[in-house]
Amino acid sequence: MQEILKYQKVKIVIIGSGNVAYHLAKALITTEQNLVQIFGRNQKVLKNISEELNIPFSTKNLADADLYIISVSDSAVEAVSQQVFKKNAIVAHTSGSLPKEILQGNYQKASFYPLQTFSKIKDLDYSEIPFFIEAETEDVVEKLKNIAEKISKYVEVADFEKRKYIHLTAVFACNFVNHLFARAKEISDSQNISFDYFMPLIEETFDKIKSVEPKAAQTGPAVRNDKRILEAHQSLITNPEQLAIYNCMNASIKKMYKLD
Repeated sequence: MQEILKYQKVKIVIIGSGNVAYHLAKALITTEQNLVQIFGRNQKVLKNISEELNIPFSTKNLADADLYIISVSDSAVEAVSQQVFKKNAIVAHTSGSLPKEILQGNYQKASFYPLQTFSKIKDLDYSEIPFFIEAETEDVVEKLKNIAEKISKYVEVADFEKRKYIHLTAVFACNFVNHLFARAKEISDSQNISFDYFMPLIEETFDKIKSVEPKAAQTGPAVRNDKRILEAHQSLITNPEQLAIYNCMNASIKKMYKLD
């Protein structure tokens, strides 16, 4: 029975029209899986996705499916989950920071979390995106793993406790880092310095930590405890938010390396 479940084509509906929903739909279509509908509120966006990927869409009626993947903002997951009424269906959300129990319905609850930052304008290699799976039964875990493994080389079962820390790590490693890029660009823009000059530095920074532990890869005036440079930089920063970030980051580096 389990082998039959593993290899049958599962009918899938994606609920949502944002970046994650779009890329997940594209990944399922690319791997020739049975995506029967994309469903949501934004008719214009859904129509564009539908035309690009050649899949049906609806803003009113959910198609019949075996698996409903809810890919909406965390604050909307609970309410949206109440729109699914098929008792023997699997319903999975794509959030890294919510338990499967947030889903409100008489069906099999699960999570299907892709660890990546998504933008519609940026193509992705879906095979490199880790997926973290959780479900109420082993049969459902196997179904979800089978779907994810068609997309990605990296699929792991992870309960909510683990997924919370995966998501927290992602915020530090992605969201905070991107904000620092935005702040760095503010400084370069203010002095008419092309931010393109910093791309090789950024690329080398990320390439380095593939082979060197981040803690061992740290460079810069703070880890050298070069007070003259630190004070010179502070005198250049007139934006109070930039200065607060600069001081906070340097203090954190010094504390990690026990320099104070």
